[in-house]
Amino acid sequence: MFDKAKEMYQLQKKAKEIQKQLKNTEVEAQSSNGQVIVVFTADQKMKSISINEEMLKSEKKRDLEEIIMKVISEALSRSQAVAAEKTKGLMGEMGLNIPGM
Repeated sequence: MFDKAKEMYQLQKKAKEIQKQLKNTEVEAQSSNGQVIVVFTADQKMKSISINEEMLKSEKKRDLEEIIMKVISEALSRSQAVAAEKTKGLMGEMGLNIPGM
């Protein structure tokens, strides 16, 4: 029983370390023309968004909205992939086999 408690403590410690790594890992996505750049952390928090001034003209509003949606979606997907990869080992150690992880 003590071994199980010790094992759970170690897994908990690893989980906290992974959470810290995810918080400190940045993932960037940008539009094909580089006009919009979005940065997320691997724990899916948006860190920054940068928009080229040229895109801020009113006649480009619709294009800008579409680009922002695509870039945010890409950055979020990338951050989720990083999180899944980093947590994969821990899940295996816990005996969890979750499809897609």
